[in-house]
Amino acid sequence: METTIHRQLKELYAPDASGCEVSVDGYRIDAVDGDRLIEIQQASLGAIRDKIRTLLESHDVTVVKPLAARKYLIKRARKRGRIVSKRYSPVRETIWHLFADLVHFVNVFPHPRLTLEVVFTEQEEHRLPKKKKRWRRKDYRVEDRLLREVTGIISLETVDDLIDLLPASLPAPFSTADLAREAEIPRWLAQKTAYCLRKTNAVTLAGKDGNALLYEVVSEARRAA
Repeated sequence: METTIHRQLKELYAPDASGCEVSVDGYRIDAVDGDRLIEIQQASLGAIRDKIRTLLESHDVTVVKPLAARKYLIKRARKRGRIVSKRYSPVRETIWHLFADLVHFVNVFPHPRLTLEVVFTEQEEHRLPKKKKRWRRKDYRVEDRLLREVTGIISLETVDDLIDLLPASLPAPFSTADLAREAEIPRWLAQKTAYCLRKTNAVTLAGKDGNALLYEVVSEARRAA
């Protein structure tokens, strides 16, 4: 079922309704802007990997990946029932959270015809209690998500765009512990980031420091050689 935020983003990228939900080469496309196809993906990028790879053979494509820079949580006792609580989530997604998903898309991105547009949003998330609660599982289900505001956009097209995201204070070479410290992110997220950078040839292995792998940035001239 389509969420409200997905529909809102489609309308943002294709204000003309005729440009939404268009069939192209046997695929349903969220929006079309001139000759460019636009696919909005809230779920895993891996779910559209094969679709995008095929479309890139003959089309320019923009994949829009919304991240929740801020989320306002509204919980109801039941559907259309009274509101139990309202609060902002302490969790805020940053550009680094993209890499947790990009690990499933590195065999597609980068591509000369592909733009990956990361849209930072303030979202409103409506929650309902689950009928059956399971141990260590969430006791709610998400009924809908709404777009309150677009707070920023980062467009990624090349390997250098990924390299530009790295903190200027990062040592050379660097480990995932260095990246976690300088970017102020968990180690597991730094490891996923390093994996994406290595798979896209943004960095290469530069040895070890004890058991920790070291990485160095690959210059544009070196990649072109």
